[in-house]
Amino acid sequence: MNEKLLQFIWQFRYFNSSFLQTTDGRHLQIIQAGMLNHNAGPDFSEAKIKVDDTIWVGNVELHVKASDWLLHDHSSDKNYHNIILHIVWINDKILYDHNHQPITTLELQPLVPKIILQRFEKLMLTGDAIPCAFALPVLNDIEWLSWKERLIAERLTEKSNLVNDWLRQSKNNWEEVFWISLSRSFGMKVNAATFEMLAKSLPVKILARHKNQIHQLEALLLGQAGLLNEIFDDSYAVMLQKEYFFLSKKYALQPIKKQPAFLRMRPYNFPTLRLAQLAMLVNHSHHLFSNIKSVKKVNEIFQWFDIMPNDFWNYHFTLTDKAVLQTKPISKSFIQHIIINAVTPVLFAYAIHKNENEVKEKVIQFLIDLQPELNTITSQWKSFNVANKNAMDSQALIHLKNKYCIAKKCLECAVGVKLLKK
Repeated sequence: MNEKLLQFIWQFRYFNSSFLQTTDGRHLQIIQAGMLNHNAGPDFSEAKIKVDDTIWVGNVELHVKASDWLLHDHSSDKNYHNIILHIVWINDKILYDHNHQPITTLELQPLVPKIILQRFEKLMLTGDAIPCAFALPVLNDIEWLSWKERLIAERLTEKSNLVNDWLRQSKNNWEEVFWISLSRSFGMKVNAATFEMLAKSLPVKILARHKNQIHQLEALLLGQAGLLNEIFDDSYAVMLQKEYFFLSKKYALQPIKKQPAFLRMRPYNFPTLRLAQLAMLVNHSHHLFSNIKSVKKVNEIFQWFDIMPNDFWNYHFTLTDKAVLQTKPISKSFIQHIIINAVTPVLFAYAIHKNENEVKEKVIQFLIDLQPELNTITSQWKSFNVANKNAMDSQALIHLKNKYCIAKKCLECAVGVKLLKK
């Protein structure tokens, strides 16, 4: 037994509530269990109980052992002077309040069905990556939809926290924020942090001055990434190197300290090519975030990102490899990656910041209209008959696995709650 499970049992009343008695033999009736408190102070507030003929309204505190009250020094804390009921699993100590009166106590252990404890123990002790895998899907379709909607809102809100950090750093410049988010998504998982540093080292106002000169954009991006430091034989690479030398002096630029990684990457994900594609996107765009805010359908975003890099990159993946013709447009799957990881988080953060619920709904609709992501996590859920119909499903299931299953927060999960209730 732990306090989280005890809170769960009390909150949802998973105990025999007929003919309740306090530990000193008085009749007890639970009218309202109260509101769970996630901050400091008593576990539940606004509870309502009836002890014999007297109705009490106030706070409820829970402990595994009654003696934990003393261990936590609640007697000297004014926040615990108005406790109307002390819920314990084991009543190992008679307690008195600050007025030296007995604290009204209810012992739950004899009242809780053993099946709940057995199921909880199975969830906690399993070695499966998804603790409830043995019982999935558990929820019906409507319940899964409701739970996924909560999960996607959580995930987007969590991502908004990072966006808010960028907003503060950029002094409320949303175009700058979107530039950072966009760059980070082009770095994908391996180079995301490196591309974020790169974007922060190149303000939008500098890029805007050179947006019509693709060679200068490439020089700025590749140079700041530390990828123009070699001795090159190719004339195009030498030209970029000279451009960067001039521009870095002009703007007092310093390359970022960490170069992007190439190791064990597919050539189409090489940072040189991704930066070349990003340069062309800057070349083709104007106030990109302002335009994206006005988009009604996600397909419009696909059109904006449907670009080819400068011709040199249709023959190369790096600045030093042998020339072989292979056209390299931004693929639809990569555009979807950008929308999921760059566009929707910034739009959702903007909607929170401006209190625009319509934009929030639009973001969710974007995800619903995108194809489902196919990866290890979504494949896992699919093998347990949990639907993955679109990108909203995918993002919700990724969040569920990473934030609930791995941490075994089954008591806060709709699946775990229903499994324990059954």
